[in-house]
Amino acid sequence: MALNEQKYVAYVSTYTMGHSHGISIYDVDMENGRFSLKDRVEITNSSYLSISHNRKRLYSITDFGVESYEILPDGGLRTINLAGINGMRGHYLSTDYEDKFLFVAGWHDGKITVLRIREDGSVGEITDEVFHKGLGSIAERNFRPHVSCVKMTRDNRYLCAADMGLDHTKVYQLDHATGKLHLADVIRSELESGPSHIKFGKDGNILYIVHELKKIIDVYTYREENNNPFFEKIQTIPTVNDYHATGTAASALNLSEDFSYLVSSNAGDNSVVIYRIDQETGLLSKILCLPISGEYPKDAALFPDNRHLVSLNHESNTMTFFTVDMERGLIVMNGKEIRVDQPNCVIFHRL
Repeated sequence: MALNEQKYVAYVSTYTMGHSHGISIYDVDMENGRFSLKDRVEITNSSYLSISHNRKRLYSITDFGVESYEILPDGGLRTINLAGINGMRGHYLSTDYEDKFLFVAGWHDGKITVLRIREDGSVGEITDEVFHKGLGSIAERNFRPHVSCVKMTRDNRYLCAADMGLDHTKVYQLDHATGKLHLADVIRSELESGPSHIKFGKDGNILYIVHELKKIIDVYTYREENNNPFFEKIQTIPTVNDYHATGTAASALNLSEDFSYLVSSNAGDNSVVIYRIDQETGLLSKILCLPISGEYPKDAALFPDNRHLVSLNHESNTMTFFTVDMERGLIVMNGKEIRVDQPNCVIFHRL
């Protein structure tokens, strides 16, 4: 079946200042590159969403911890349960590749929380809590522990935790029986770079880390030898043009569904950048960096067919949609913006 004949929905998480619906579900028009509202789910301040690797459950941050949902055949969501994380509101969450554990990144309190996932997809007890300690290069607000992203290596052995405040990514070995984390390595970024999001390439042997403050993406190779992880930097590439606006911060990091492209965005500059991924080396080459017709693109993603792009503009309360021409390095707005209050992240899901 061709991609444009397959059915998709898109889940968009939002903050809920003054209203109660923190997750919006959209039908995806693949041919025209647009969303149409299908349903909305009541949840407070859904700052980030994650879909389990078996594609059956969706997990969301909420003010009160984490909430789990069953993904219904039509893309709708049915609440399974709510679980506390014994700390301040989470920032990011993800599951391991067997969907047995849920990891929550704590930006506010610098904590990683590990929770067990039960057979029915519900979130169970906390199995570990790890607080990052120390100061970055300057003892100011941004330079104390802020865990911004937690992601397992694709071999399901190590949890990588990007810490914006400490300017490094800690690598923990996961004990799959106990759900405990044991520090195995530290990937050190440039001083005052602010590593914020992590993605692994298709085969799992390439790691991409976007840095909010320095507006760069670092590319690493990953391998394991004798029960030890090894990461080697092979590229640093900017997320902005040479003439970008001052006061800019890199934001999103998303792979295309076929792992051919990597997308990031720049708040302040209010632009999106698309890179082509070399399928042999994992190295990035920039295709375009262009405006997204909104303010603070907190997330941006290609449609599954790579022919369209959506930008979630957190400060202008909009989603903007574009047709993408990879060969000419262009994006062209393809219709009116859609109003959505304080959007945070978008995930496509194939029905």
